[in-house]
Amino acid sequence: MTTTGNHPSRYPGAVGQPTLDTWQDGPHNRWTFAHLGEVVPTATINRRFPAAPAGATEQLAAVELPDLMQRLEDTYTDAFLVLHHNKVIAEYYRPGFAPDDRHLVMSISKSMCGLVVGALVDSGHIVTSARVVDYVPELAGSAYGGATVQHVLDMAVHLDYSEDYVDPASEVQTHDRSAGWRTRKDGDPGDTYAFLTTLTGNGTVGTFQYCSANTDVLAWIIERVTGLRYSDALSKYLWSKLDADRDATITVDAAGFGFANGGVSCTARDLARVGQLMLDGGKGPGGRVVSEGWVSSILAGGSQDAMKDSSFTDLHPGGSYTRQWWCTGNERGNVTGVGIYGQYLWLDPLTETVIVKLSTWPGPDSGHLHALQNQLLVDVSRALDSHSLDSDSLKAPNTMESKENAA
Repeated sequence: MTTTGNHPSRYPGAVGQPTLDTWQDGPHNRWTFAHLGEVVPTATINRRFPAAPAGATEQLAAVELPDLMQRLEDTYTDAFLVLHHNKVIAEYYRPGFAPDDRHLVMSISKSMCGLVVGALVDSGHIVTSARVVDYVPELAGSAYGGATVQHVLDMAVHLDYSEDYVDPASEVQTHDRSAGWRTRKDGDPGDTYAFLTTLTGNGTVGTFQYCSANTDVLAWIIERVTGLRYSDALSKYLWSKLDADRDATITVDAAGFGFANGGVSCTARDLARVGQLMLDGGKGPGGRVVSEGWVSSILAGGSQDAMKDSSFTDLHPGGSYTRQWWCTGNERGNVTGVGIYGQYLWLDPLTETVIVKLSTWPGPDSGHLHALQNQLLVDVSRALDSHSLDSDSLKAPNTMESKENAA
C-alpha cells in the first residue's frame, strides 16, 4: 500500500487498524465493541414496530401546486420538506419511510465538507490561497501538485478522472472500491488516502471539472489541520451546532477515513437545518459555523467563465460552482447541494425557504429527471412568493425546535 503518512487514529493509543480478524481482541475491542458498524455491517433494531408507516406521510396543502403529489411520485421521492421562515410548512414521506429515518444524501455531503473548510478558513487554520501540498505533501506527485485549496473547493483542477458512475473502468468506481463502497479488485489502492495519491492530470487549473476526489482531498486537509478524524471534525464544526434531532452517519474506509464526498446519511429535517444555517448567515442554534462572508460568497455564485459543464448550464445558463455548492445564477439566486439519484438541498433566499428532496431514481444521473426536479423546486419557490405564514396556525411538531422524532 502507498504510504500516506500519519492519520488520526480511530481511538487514543491505537496501534494499527482493527480488522475482521482482530476486532474482538484487545486492545481493539475497547473501541470496536462500541463502534462495530465501522467493522461489520449492522442493521437497525427500531424502537418502534413497525418501523415506518405503511402509507405515505403527507402534509402538502401549504404549497399551492395542484399537481405536487404527482410530481413527487414521478421523481421517485422518498422525502420532501419545505422549511419557510424556519417553520416546516410541508412534508411528504413515501410509504415505508419515516420522518426520522436517515437517508443517504450522496454529494450533498460535499456541501457539508465545504462548510467545515469555511469554519477552518475563518479560524485561520486553512488559507484558501495556499497550495494543497502545503497541507498534504503526500499529494506532491499527483494532479494536486499545483492546485490551491480554492481550486479544489471550486472543482477547478484538471484530473484524469471519469465520473461515469456506471462504467466499471472509471476512476469513480475505483474510488468507490477504495472507500469500501464496491467489491475490491486486485491492485486497488487500500484506502481513500492511497487512492488520492494516484490521480494524475495535465496540471491546469481554473476550469470547472466535477470530480468527487476533490472533496476527499479537502477532508484530508481538514484532518491534517485539526488532528481529528474527518467524521469527528464534521461533528465538531457543523453537526453539533445544528440542534439536530438525530446523529448523522458517514461511511468509512479500511483506514477509518470518512467518505466526505458522498457518504453522509441524515434525516430530511436535519438536512433542512444545514440549509437554514446558510440562510441565517452561517450561524446555527449551537453557535456560528462559518462567517457571513463565507455564506455571502456562495450565495453570490462562483465564476461563470469557469463553468464548462453543459449538463448544468443547459438547466441554468448563468450557473456556477463555488465552495462545494451549485449556484443556479437565476433571478431568484437559488443555490443548491446536489447528489446523484436525486438528492437536493435547495435554498431560496427570496422567500427564506429551504427545500429538501431525497429520492431514489432508478439510475445515478438523468438529464430528464434533473430537469423535472429543478423545475419542481423552482415552482415550489415561486408558489411561496406571496405565501403569508401564520406561525400561530402551525402546531408545535411542525417547528424545527420540536424533538418529537429525536433518537
